[in-house]
Amino acid sequence: MYFNNYTWAFQLLYPSLVWKKKVKGNELFLTFDDGPVPDATEFVLDELDKWNVKATFFCVGDNVRKYPHLLKDIIKRGHVAGNHTFNHLNGWKNENEKYFNNIASCQAVIDEVKREVGIDLGSVKKLFRPPYGKIKSSQAKELQKSYEIIMWNVLTGDYDQNLKEEECLAKSIKYSTPGSIVIFHDSIKASKNMKYVLPRYIEYFLSKGFEFKTL
Repeated sequence: MYFNNYTWAFQLLYPSLVWKKKVKGNELFLTFDDGPVPDATEFVLDELDKWNVKATFFCVGDNVRKYPHLLKDIIKRGHVAGNHTFNHLNGWKNENEKYFNNIASCQAVIDEVKREVGIDLGSVKKLFRPPYGKIKSSQAKELQKSYEIIMWNVLTGDYDQNLKEEECLAKSIKYSTPGSIVIFHDSIKASKNMKYVLPRYIEYFLSKGFEFKTL
Protein backbone atom coordinates (compact mmCIF):
# COMPACT_ATOMS: atom_id res chain seq x y z
CA MET A 1 0.00 0.00 0.00
CA TYR A 2 1.19 3.52 -0.68
CA PHE A 3 -0.13 7.05 -0.67
CA ASN A 4 0.09 9.29 -3.68
CA ASN A 5 -0.09 12.21 -1.30
CA TYR A 6 1.98 11.50 1.79
CA THR A 7 -0.31 12.06 4.76
CA TRP A 8 -0.07 14.86 7.29
CA ALA A 9 0.42 12.34 10.11
CA PHE A 10 3.84 11.28 8.83
CA GLN A 11 4.86 14.88 8.44
CA LEU A 12 3.89 15.56 12.04
CA LEU A 13 6.10 12.68 13.19
CA TYR A 14 9.11 14.04 11.30
CA PRO A 15 8.58 17.81 10.91
CA SER A 16 12.28 18.58 10.43
CA LEU A 17 12.50 16.53 7.23
CA VAL A 18 11.79 18.12 3.86
CA TRP A 19 8.37 17.04 2.57
CA LYS A 20 7.52 19.95 0.31
CA LYS A 21 9.29 23.12 -0.73
CA LYS A 22 8.06 26.62 -0.01
CA VAL A 23 7.80 28.36 -3.36
CA LYS A 24 6.48 31.69 -4.57
CA GLY A 25 5.51 30.51 -8.03
CA ASN A 26 4.47 27.36 -9.86
CA GLU A 27 7.43 25.10 -9.22
CA LEU A 28 7.65 21.31 -8.95
CA PHE A 29 10.55 19.10 -7.93
CA LEU A 30 10.96 15.86 -9.87
CA THR A 31 12.94 13.15 -8.11
CA PHE A 32 13.99 9.68 -9.23
CA ASP A 33 14.82 6.85 -6.85
CA ASP A 34 16.68 3.52 -7.04
CA GLY A 35 18.90 4.06 -10.09
CA PRO A 36 21.01 4.50 -11.95
CA VAL A 37 20.38 1.51 -14.21
CA PRO A 38 20.69 1.04 -17.98
CA ASP A 39 17.64 1.77 -20.09
CA ALA A 40 15.47 3.28 -17.33
CA THR A 41 17.92 6.03 -16.35
CA GLU A 42 18.87 6.63 -19.97
CA PHE A 43 15.19 7.05 -20.87
CA VAL A 44 14.68 9.53 -18.03
CA LEU A 45 17.71 11.60 -19.00
CA ASP A 46 16.70 11.79 -22.64
CA GLU A 47 13.14 12.71 -21.69
CA LEU A 48 14.30 15.46 -19.34
CA ASP A 49 16.53 16.83 -22.09
CA LYS A 50 13.61 16.76 -24.50
CA TRP A 51 11.57 19.03 -22.25
CA ASN A 52 14.58 21.00 -20.96
CA VAL A 53 13.82 20.32 -17.30
CA LYS A 54 16.06 19.32 -14.40
CA ALA A 55 15.59 16.77 -11.64
CA THR A 56 17.17 15.20 -8.57
CA PHE A 57 18.27 11.54 -8.57
CA PHE A 58 18.52 9.57 -5.32
CA CYS A 59 21.03 6.89 -6.22
CA VAL A 60 21.62 3.44 -4.79
CA GLY A 61 25.34 3.11 -4.19
CA ASP A 62 25.67 -0.40 -5.58
CA ASN A 63 24.11 0.78 -8.84
CA VAL A 64 26.57 3.68 -8.97
CA ARG A 65 29.37 1.15 -8.44
CA LYS A 66 28.13 -0.94 -11.36
CA TYR A 67 27.19 1.91 -13.69
CA PRO A 68 29.32 4.96 -12.81
CA HIS A 69 28.99 6.27 -16.37
CA LEU A 70 25.27 6.78 -15.78
CA LEU A 71 25.86 8.95 -12.73
CA LYS A 72 28.43 10.92 -14.71
CA ASP A 73 25.77 11.46 -17.35
CA ILE A 74 23.25 12.60 -14.73
CA ILE A 75 25.69 15.19 -13.39
CA LYS A 76 26.97 16.36 -16.78
CA ARG A 77 23.41 17.02 -17.92
CA GLY A 78 22.88 19.41 -15.02
CA HIS A 79 20.93 17.25 -12.61
CA VAL A 80 21.55 16.69 -8.90
CA ALA A 81 22.57 13.39 -7.29
CA GLY A 82 21.60 12.37 -3.76
CA ASN A 83 22.19 9.38 -1.49
CA HIS A 84 19.70 6.48 -1.21
CA THR A 85 21.96 4.08 0.78
CA PHE A 86 24.31 1.56 -0.81
CA ASN A 87 21.93 -1.41 -0.66
CA HIS A 88 18.48 0.21 -0.41
CA LEU A 89 18.23 -0.40 3.33
CA ASN A 90 15.10 -0.01 5.40
CA GLY A 91 16.05 2.16 8.37
CA TRP A 92 13.40 0.63 10.59
CA LYS A 93 14.88 -2.83 10.13
CA ASN A 94 18.56 -1.99 10.57
CA GLU A 95 20.70 -0.98 13.51
CA ASN A 96 22.01 2.55 13.35
CA GLU A 97 25.68 1.65 12.89
CA LYS A 98 24.96 -0.63 9.94
CA TYR A 99 22.62 1.97 8.44
CA PHE A 100 25.11 4.83 8.77
CA ASN A 101 27.95 2.73 7.34
CA ASN A 102 25.79 1.82 4.35
CA ILE A 103 25.00 5.46 3.72
CA ALA A 104 28.69 6.36 4.01
CA SER A 105 29.54 3.68 1.43
CA CYS A 106 27.00 5.14 -0.95
CA GLN A 107 28.33 8.65 -0.44
CA ALA A 108 31.86 7.47 -1.13
CA VAL A 109 31.03 6.13 -4.60
CA ILE A 110 28.91 9.19 -5.41
CA ASP A 111 31.70 11.53 -4.34
CA GLU A 112 34.24 9.59 -6.38
CA VAL A 113 32.17 10.15 -9.53
CA LYS A 114 31.63 13.82 -8.67
CA ARG A 115 35.36 14.33 -8.29
CA GLU A 116 35.96 12.67 -11.65
CA VAL A 117 33.65 15.17 -13.36
CA GLY A 118 35.30 18.08 -11.58
CA ILE A 119 32.76 19.00 -8.92
CA ASP A 120 34.08 20.74 -5.82
CA LEU A 121 32.56 18.61 -3.05
CA GLY A 122 32.86 21.41 -0.56
CA SER A 123 30.43 23.52 -2.55
CA VAL A 124 27.68 20.89 -2.85
CA LYS A 125 25.07 20.18 -0.20
CA LYS A 126 24.50 16.51 0.57
CA LEU A 127 21.02 15.11 0.10
CA PHE A 128 19.66 11.87 1.52
CA ARG A 129 16.38 10.04 1.02
CA PRO A 130 15.60 6.98 3.15
CA PRO A 131 14.44 3.99 1.11
CA TYR A 132 10.72 3.33 1.62
CA GLY A 133 10.64 6.59 3.59
CA LYS A 134 11.44 4.50 6.66
CA ILE A 135 13.90 6.06 9.06
CA LYS A 136 14.15 6.08 12.86
CA SER A 137 14.12 9.38 14.71
CA SER A 138 17.59 8.62 16.09
CA GLN A 139 18.89 7.99 12.57
CA ALA A 140 17.35 11.17 11.22
CA LYS A 141 18.77 13.26 14.06
CA GLU A 142 22.30 12.02 13.43
CA LEU A 143 22.11 12.24 9.63
CA GLN A 144 20.84 15.79 9.71
CA LYS A 145 24.24 16.86 10.97
CA SER A 146 25.57 16.16 7.46
CA TYR A 147 22.58 15.77 5.14
CA GLU A 148 19.36 17.44 4.15
CA ILE A 149 16.83 14.61 4.38
CA ILE A 150 14.39 14.78 1.48
CA MET A 151 11.04 13.04 1.71
CA TRP A 152 8.09 13.74 -0.63
CA ASN A 153 4.43 14.58 -0.77
CA VAL A 154 3.59 12.92 -4.10
CA LEU A 155 4.38 9.26 -4.70
CA THR A 156 3.50 8.35 -8.27
CA GLY A 157 3.31 4.61 -7.61
CA ASP A 158 5.03 3.93 -10.94
CA TYR A 159 6.55 0.76 -9.46
CA ASP A 160 3.10 -0.77 -8.77
CA GLN A 161 2.61 -3.54 -11.32
CA ASN A 162 -1.15 -3.54 -10.64
CA LEU A 163 -1.58 0.18 -11.25
CA LYS A 164 -2.71 1.06 -14.75
CA GLU A 165 -0.64 3.65 -16.59
CA GLU A 166 -3.56 6.04 -17.03
CA GLU A 167 -4.49 5.85 -13.35
CA CYS A 168 -0.88 6.42 -12.33
CA LEU A 169 -0.79 9.57 -14.45
CA ALA A 170 -4.15 10.86 -13.25
CA LYS A 171 -3.31 10.46 -9.57
CA SER A 172 0.15 11.97 -9.99
CA ILE A 173 -1.35 15.06 -11.60
CA LYS A 174 -4.19 15.27 -9.08
CA TYR A 175 -1.96 15.43 -6.02
CA SER A 176 0.74 17.73 -7.40
CA THR A 177 0.61 21.35 -6.24
CA PRO A 178 3.19 24.17 -6.24
CA GLY A 179 6.21 23.07 -4.21
CA SER A 180 5.46 19.35 -4.46
CA ILE A 181 8.35 16.90 -4.29
CA VAL A 182 7.38 14.11 -6.66
CA ILE A 183 8.83 10.59 -6.73
CA PHE A 184 9.35 8.57 -9.87
CA HIS A 185 11.71 5.58 -10.11
CA ASP A 186 14.44 5.03 -12.70
CA SER A 187 14.30 1.30 -12.14
CA ILE A 188 13.43 -1.74 -14.24
CA LYS A 189 10.40 -2.52 -12.07
CA ALA A 190 8.90 0.92 -12.60
CA SER A 191 9.79 1.27 -16.28
CA LYS A 192 6.40 0.47 -17.82
CA ASN A 193 4.44 3.06 -15.87
CA MET A 194 7.28 5.55 -15.62
CA LYS A 195 7.86 5.63 -19.38
CA TYR A 196 4.18 6.29 -19.96
CA VAL A 197 3.59 8.78 -17.15
CA LEU A 198 6.75 10.91 -17.09
CA PRO A 199 6.50 12.62 -20.50
CA ARG A 200 2.78 13.21 -20.11
CA TYR A 201 3.21 14.53 -16.58
CA ILE A 202 5.91 16.97 -17.66
CA GLU A 203 3.95 18.09 -20.70
CA TYR A 204 0.82 18.70 -18.63
CA PHE A 205 2.50 20.89 -16.04
CA LEU A 206 4.61 22.80 -18.52
CA SER A 207 1.40 23.63 -20.37
CA LYS A 208 0.04 25.02 -17.08
CA GLY A 209 3.03 27.32 -16.67
CA PHE A 210 4.96 25.27 -14.12
CA GLU A 211 8.74 25.02 -13.86
CA PHE A 212 10.72 21.98 -12.72
CA LYS A 213 13.62 22.65 -10.36
CA THR A 214 16.31 20.62 -8.60
CA LEU A 215 16.49 20.33 -4.83
